[in-house]
Amino acid sequence: MSLDTLSLLVACCPLCLAFSAAVARGEAASPLVGEVKKIDGSPADLAAYKGKVVLVVNVASRCGYTSQYAGLQKLYDAHKDKGLVVLGFPANEFGAQEPGSDAEIARFCSTKYGVTFPMFSKIVVKGPGIAPLYKALTETANPPGDVKWNFEKFLIGRDGTIKGRYTSGVGPDDAALKAAIEAELAKAG
Repeated sequence: MSLDTLSLLVACCPLCLAFSAAVARGEAASPLVGEVKKIDGSPADLAAYKGKVVLVVNVASRCGYTSQYAGLQKLYDAHKDKGLVVLGFPANEFGAQEPGSDAEIARFCSTKYGVTFPMFSKIVVKGPGIAPLYKALTETANPPGDVKWNFEKFLIGRDGTIKGRYTSGVGPDDAALKAAIEAELAKAG
């Protein structure tokens, strides 16, 4: 990353400072940097999830993939005691499939799918106003690039680095995704 690019990132996104500095030093940087809002409006520091295996998912309640909430909850229930956390980030960039307020989204997730994994306030995952977390995820994942649709998944290992990126069509019960999660859970934290 050039100094000009680093300067632009820092100027445009103060929360990206730690991430950008680590990249400039040639270190593997974690996207788990900065503060986000939980779906109830309270603040959450993403650094609190370091040392865990984290599956970050942009979610929507009116999508053809919305039923993946059930699989995400099942995955979370099966592995949370081993160190897995699923982080749900509602987003409305794709077909306006998440039009609700945070309270409506929380109620939907709770009543329809029994979601207990951490859910966050609606954010922007693509385009102007992209959230710092998603900027970091989409720039450093393999492959890099914009999120293509709802329910795209990013797997972050215990070391805080991105270990995998999975398209919306890869469900929570996909064998390759489950194997990647289990491999990361097996690593010492």
